[in-house]
Amino acid sequence: MMPYEFYYRPSTNPDAALAGDLIKAINGEYSAIICYDQLAKLAPAGEARSRILEIRKDEIKHLHFFQQEYTRVTGQTHQPVQTEACPEDYKAGLVSSFKDEQETVDFYLGLSDRAQDPRLKEQLRRIAMDEQNHAVWFLYLMSNQ
Repeated sequence: MMPYEFYYRPSTNPDAALAGDLIKAINGEYSAIICYDQLAKLAPAGEARSRILEIRKDEIKHLHFFQQEYTRVTGQTHQPVQTEACPEDYKAGLVSSFKDEQETVDFYLGLSDRAQDPRLKEQLRRIAMDEQNHAVWFLYLMSNQ
């Protein structure tokens, strides 16, 4: 027996195959949190700013969920990194946010389809619904600017 064989234990968690996608989700949520903070500062006062900050709160919850799941399936932690640049003007920020939310819905539904744990599967579907709701709000803000 080789020395490293004694220490290596393959993951017994069937969702460990999702680890790379969980990192992508962590980084995506982290990037959204940063960009939505900047977008809220560019937004006109009132409803638009409040709505963007509400969406940002949801993204913070999603980030925490994905960090916990990554730790659960890998036994490790991942320090999030910003992977997307934030647009510098309000209109471009709304368009970018709308597109990102729509793409994220598909990504999370795909993760849900591949997840083995029923609890994880359901939570991913719920988060995908949140993201779809965010996209609708960004579309509303785009049409009422």
